[in-house]
Amino acid sequence: MTIVPCSITEARQFVTTHHRHHPAPVSGLWAHGVAEGETMIGVAIVGRPVARHLDDGWTVEVTRVAVLDGNPNACSMLYGAAWRTARAKGYRKAVTYTLASERGTSVKAAGWRVVGEVRGRSWDTPSRPRVDKHPTQGKLRWEVSAAPAQEGA
Repeated sequence: MTIVPCSITEARQFVTTHHRHHPAPVSGLWAHGVAEGETMIGVAIVGRPVARHLDDGWTVEVTRVAVLDGNPNACSMLYGAAWRTARAKGYRKAVTYTLASERGTSVKAAGWRVVGEVRGRSWDTPSRPRVDKHPTQGKLRWEVSAAPAQEGA
């Protein structure tokens, strides 16, 4: 398996076809894939954080990862590549979310750690009815960050 370039449009199409429970995000800052030979087997889309309080200009969010079944280690490769790319671009932190029911093995294997829980909820309200197109259960927030810069270094 190899990390390969991938446009956001290609990544969105892959997510639309293969993600288990979410549609593709509208856009992103960049995307990359993982391929076996000439065959794309997974993608990651990285964008600005969805949560406003995390959108500080120094943080990115892996908004989607989708991998074809039967490709162990592909997700970990995508999360690792997302962080290496973010660091190379000068970002200091990256976040992502998994459903609380998911084990998060790939994220943990890529060096990320759980930093919080997010209560599940529906966006449907009497004043603004909506149809939920996403799981409404709780999520875990994962994070990876750079060591703080040393004064005078």
